[in-house]
Amino acid sequence: MSKVIFTVQYEVDNSKTEEFKSVINELKNLLKAEGLEDYSVYEVKGKSNQYQEQYTFISEEAFEAFDDNTDERINILVGKLNDLAVNHSVKYVTLGKIL
Repeated sequence: MSKVIFTVQYEVDNSKTEEFKSVINELKNLLKAEGLEDYSVYEVKGKSNQYQEQYTFISEEAFEAFDDNTDERINILVGKLNDLAVNHSVKYVTLGKIL
């Protein structure tokens, strides 16, 4: 069982930064899933209004099961984040630990 890190990186319009932070705060309070070790959000250094969400799962199985366990409010918040992102700026990366 190896850890999995899932990241979502995107740019948020400057006028929507406060709404973005509000949504992230609520999401962080709701994300309590079995196998989710950590959820963090970072601002990309040197890139104005670019952020990266990082989900760390204890195993590939926990990562795969994550979508099945989310509640309706989490889905709404993730949808809001997608709406706040500048068009075509969203990038997803899934990393699996090998060492």
